[in-house]
Parts: sequence; C-alpha cells; structure tokens
Amino acid sequence: MRIAFIGTGVMGAPMAGHLARAGHQVTVYNRTRAKAEATGLTVADTPAAAAAGAEAVITCVGNDDDLAAVTLGTDGAFGAMADDALFIDHTTVSADIARRLAAARPLSVDAPVSGGQAGAEKGQLSIMCGASEAAFLRARPVMEAYAARIVHVGAPGAGQQTKMVNQICIAGVVQGLSEALRFAQASDLDLDKVFEAISGGAAQSWQMVNRWPTMARDEFDFGFAVDWMRKDLGLALDEAKRNGAVLPVAALVDQFYAEVQKMGGGRQDTSALVRRLPR
Repeated sequence: MRIAFIGTGVMGAPMAGHLARAGHQVTVYNRTRAKAEATGLTVADTPAAAAAGAEAVITCVGNDDDLAAVTLGTDGAFGAMADDALFIDHTTVSADIARRLAAARPLSVDAPVSGGQAGAEKGQLSIMCGASEAAFLRARPVMEAYAARIVHVGAPGAGQQTKMVNQICIAGVVQGLSEALRFAQASDLDLDKVFEAISGGAAQSWQMVNRWPTMARDEFDFGFAVDWMRKDLGLALDEAKRNGAVLPVAALVDQFYAEVQKMGGGRQDTSALVRRLPR
C-alpha cells in the first residue's frame, strides 16, 4: 500500500520502518524534519503532501492539539486524502477528538498502543482499536506489521477509553511496587531474593519483572516518561468527570507524579515514582 506516516518520534519512527520492511511504500512527515529524514524514508514537507495519493494515513503525534493540526489544520492530511483512504491514529488523545475525526472521516480507527519504545522497535505492540467494523477490518492488516496484539474494543472513541483503563491500571501498580521496594529496603532484605520469591506468585506483574531491578538501582532513563504519563492520567481524569467514574487512586498517583516532575524527573521512566518515597 501507499502509506503516509505522520509523526516519527521514538514510537512512530520504528513503526514506519516496520511498514516499509513489510513492503509498503511509506512517505513520512514530522514537524522536526531531521527526525523524518533519519528514518531513511521519503519525506514530505507537510501532512497534506504526505497524504496526497495515500491509501492509508497513520498518525502518531503528541496530544489533541497536535493531532488536530496534522489532520484538520492548514496543510492537514484530511484535506488531501482520497474519500476511500483509511485513517489510523496511534496517538494517545481524548475520546472526544477520536469521535470528531471519525465523524469527519468514517474510515477512521483510534488505535492507541501499549508496549512502549521497546515494543515499537520489536514490532510487538498491543493495540486497542475504536472503529466501525469496516474500518477495523481494513486497518488490521496494516497494523500487523508492528503489533503482536490487535483488539477491536468498540465504536470510535473506545480505543482511547481503553488506553485510559490501561494507564489507570499502571498507575496503581507502579505506586504499589514503589512502596513495596522501599519497604523491602527499610527491612534490609536482599532485593534479589525478594524478587525471586514474589515474582512468580500473585504479586507478579510486567512492572515488577521489568522495573523492580532497575528501580532498585535508581535507573530511570528508559521507557515511558513521567510527562507523558501525567498527560494520559489527565485524559482519564477528564473522561471520568464525563462518565461519572470515581478514580481516587489514579488522581492521587497523578499528584505523586507531579512531585516527581518538580524533582526534575519529567523525562524519566514512570518507575521514577519511587523517587518521592524516602529510603
């Protein structure tokens, strides 16, 4: 397929690369042109130029405003897309903008991802999709180039709401893991032995397996950044105001992450949450 990929940051660049290696003709656009050029793929000067003639347009940008700009703004992709072109958005944004874009272009899929930079590089992302059945069926073969799991969770907007569920879960788990690690340290326990003992039981989680050792070594320079986690939790808290859900733990952990930001940890991995707890 002829594919336009808009947004070639730490997630988008490897995803675009997987598409090219799968045999697709990929044209990329990024606000910082050097990042687009670093992919080695054909570079367009604007989102519209990338989208012109494309059978599918994929976005992976920063937030609602960025997404609106590259789709609906001046030189946005939507103005240049063919009527039957597919649109897939991998940005984590509000359910509201996902629904707006789907109303403007029915063959749209809101498809936020989980798995982080490592998942993007390995082509092993998990993708939660909100879309019509027709849009999802067209999008799935495209996304298979960089995903290990693709689930159609519901109508437009449902993909973004599911990503909010994902982030709410992570927030609570990382806070619990942080407290447990500090408790173990205060008890002068052998952290490797503690990990061996509990990582195979009911306490086990992806965060424990992948972050307990690095948190114990005060290593936080990888993975999903605190700044992005606060953005995502903000989206979840805003959505909760609309749907009536009560999120006391998510709201509390969001404020804990604000403390980490004040400590200079905004670009550190979300496991830097442990930094705010004294040893």
